[in-house]
Amino acid sequence: MITSLLSVLIFIALALAVIGAVRRARLWRQGQANPVDIIGGLLKMPRRYLVDLHHVVARDKAMSNTHVATAGGFVASAVLIVLVHLFELDSRILAWALLLTTATMFTGAIFVYRRRIDPPARLSKGPWMRLPKSLLVFAASFFVLTLPAAGILPEGTGGWLLAVVLTAGIVWGMGEMFFGMTWGGPMKHAFAGALHLAFHRRAERFEDGAGRSTGLKAIDLTAAKLGVEKPADFKWNQLLGFDACVQCGRCEAACPAFAAGQPLNPKKLIQDMVVGLAGGTDVNYAGSPYPGKPIGEHGGNAHSPIVKGLVDAETLWSCTTCRACVEECPMMIEHVDAIVDMRRFLTLEKGATPNKGPEVLENLIATDNPGGFEPGSRMHWAADLSIPVLADVKQTEVLFWVGDGGFDMRNQRTLRSFVKLLKAAKVEFAVLAHEERDSGDVARRLGDEATFQQLAKRNIKTLSQYGFKRIVTCDPHSFHVLKNEYGELGGHYEVLHHTTYLNELVQSGALQVSKHQGGSVTYHDPCYLGRYNGEYEAPRELLRSLGIEVKEMERSGFRSRCCGGGGGAPITDIPGKQRIPDMRMDDARATGAEIVAVGCPQCTAMLEGVVEPRPEIKDIAELLVAALVEVDEPAGQKSTGQKAAVQTAEPVKMAAASKAAAAKTGEPA
Repeated sequence: MITSLLSVLIFIALALAVIGAVRRARLWRQGQANPVDIIGGLLKMPRRYLVDLHHVVARDKAMSNTHVATAGGFVASAVLIVLVHLFELDSRILAWALLLTTATMFTGAIFVYRRRIDPPARLSKGPWMRLPKSLLVFAASFFVLTLPAAGILPEGTGGWLLAVVLTAGIVWGMGEMFFGMTWGGPMKHAFAGALHLAFHRRAERFEDGAGRSTGLKAIDLTAAKLGVEKPADFKWNQLLGFDACVQCGRCEAACPAFAAGQPLNPKKLIQDMVVGLAGGTDVNYAGSPYPGKPIGEHGGNAHSPIVKGLVDAETLWSCTTCRACVEECPMMIEHVDAIVDMRRFLTLEKGATPNKGPEVLENLIATDNPGGFEPGSRMHWAADLSIPVLADVKQTEVLFWVGDGGFDMRNQRTLRSFVKLLKAAKVEFAVLAHEERDSGDVARRLGDEATFQQLAKRNIKTLSQYGFKRIVTCDPHSFHVLKNEYGELGGHYEVLHHTTYLNELVQSGALQVSKHQGGSVTYHDPCYLGRYNGEYEAPRELLRSLGIEVKEMERSGFRSRCCGGGGGAPITDIPGKQRIPDMRMDDARATGAEIVAVGCPQCTAMLEGVVEPRPEIKDIAELLVAALVEVDEPAGQKSTGQKAAVQTAEPVKMAAASKAAAAKTGEPA
C-alpha cells in the first residue's frame, strides 16, 4: 500500500514546495530592486555555506557537528529519496547511501532534541520545539522504508499497521521539511538562508582577500524618499536576509543594549521585519521580547510604516552599532544596516532624532564638530608641541588625523602622548589643524546621511590638495569612516589606527620602550577597531612589548562587550535597567586588573564615567609614553618635521580655550 502512495506523496510535497517557493519569492520581491548575479551567486552558494557560514557556526563545535550531520544528512537524503522512491531507480548502492544519510540525519537530530529539552533562554520556542521530533520522524520513516530497497528486508514486510505508521510519519516529516521550508515554519531558514548566501547584499564578505565589509552604503540624496519607512522600502535581498533568520538568539545574547534592559532585541527586530513581509502581528513570536515591551502589541504589513507599527522608535535608537549581532549571526544577516536605514528615514524625512540628536546635528552643520566648539580651537591642546601643519609643509609621510578628541580635555592627554611617541621615533608627520573637520561618523550613525556626505566631501577636497602616504588616527570611529566609507565618495587612503602604527614602530626598533612599571592590565577591544576592522593583535602586541601579560576579560576579541559609546547611543540616550559601560566595567573588575588599556576616545569617556572604585583607564599611547626610552640626538640635530610648526596660543589663550572646553563638557578647567 505504501509503495503505491509514496510516489504521489513525494510529488505532492515537491509541488507544494515549488508553489511555496514562488509565493516566498513574491514576498521578497516587494522590496526595492537591487541587481545580483543570479547564476554566479548560485554557483558560489555551496562554498559560502560550507566555508563562510560554517566558520561562524563552528565557534560552537558541538552545534557545528550537529548541524553538519542534521542538515547535511537531510540535503543528501532529499536527493536520494527522489532517486530511489520517486524515480524508483533499482540500485542497491543508492538505497544503501540513503540508509547512511538518514541514519546520519537521525543521529544529528538526537542532539537537536537533547538541546531542546531545556533550551537556553536565547532560543525561540513555539514551533521550534517540534522541529527535532519532525527531523527524527522524517529520518526514521525513510530509513525503515528503504530497508527493502537495500535488500535487508523483503518487499511487503510488516503488514498494514507498519504501512499506516510509515505513511503517517512520511506525511509528517515531508510536510515539515518541504512544506515548512517555503510556506513558513522552522525549516524556512534553510530555503531562505541558501538564497540569502547566494544573493547577499554584501557579496564582498565572501570574496577571498577582499577583507571585511563593514562600511555603511551611501544613499542617493536626490531620491524621492530617504531611508526606509516601510518593509517594502528595503532592498529585496535584505528582505530575503530577514527571512533567513534561524531564531538561534546568538545576536540576542551578544547585544549590549538587550543585556542593559533597553528596548532592543536584534532577533525580535528581524522577526518583526519578517512579520511585515506578509502582514500580521507578533502575537505568535516565541522568543524573548524587547525588554519592557510585551508580545502581541505590534503589527503591520509591507506597505505600512515600520515605526509605531512593527517597532517603536526607541528600539532603533537603542542600538550602539557595535556589530556584535552581525558578528555572531550564523546566517550572516546585516542587522546594523537595517537599523541605520530606518534611522535615516526618521532623521532625514521626519526630523525625529531623539534627545540631544538635533543639537548635535546642528552643531555639525554650524561648527563641523558635534560639540559645537569653535573650529579654530581644535589644536589649542598642542600650542607648545610645535607640530607641523600640512598647509605649510604641503606633503608629509604621515597625516595625523586628530579627530574631535582635540576638543576633549581627557583625550588631549592621549593625543599629546601620541605626538611625543611620533617625535621620539623621528616620524615625519603633520596635521590639518583648522582645515580638519569631523569625519562624519556620528552624523551617519544617527541617520543624517546628508550631513555625513557634506562633511566627507569637504574633507576629501581638503585632502586632495596635499601629499601624504598614510593617515593615522587615535579614534577608531574616524579610522573606520576614512578607511571604509570615504571610498564610495572618492576618497581612497591608507588609514591606520595609532596602535597598529605604533606597533610597527616598536617592532622595527624605531620606538624603544622599557618595561611597564604600573599595575596589572586588561585590554578593552573597541568595536570599531575590532569587529569593524579585524584589528585585535596590534594593541596586545604593544602591551606585550611593555612586558604586560594581559588579563583578558571573559568577553574579549571579536566577542568584546561594547562600551556603549558607539552609534550615537550617548546622544540618543535611551534608558534601560543599567548602563552598558557599568556592565563592561564589571567585566574588567572580574579580571582583578588595576588598569584598563583602551584605544578609543569614546571608550575612554564611557569607562571613565563609571563611578569609582574601578580600575584606572589608560590609552595604550599613554602606557607607551610612560615606558618611553629617550634616545639622545647628536648635537645640532632635530627630529624630522620640526619646521612650519603649530604655534597658536600664548598661555592666556590656552587658559581661555580650556575654560571654553570645560563649559562644553561640564568638566572642571
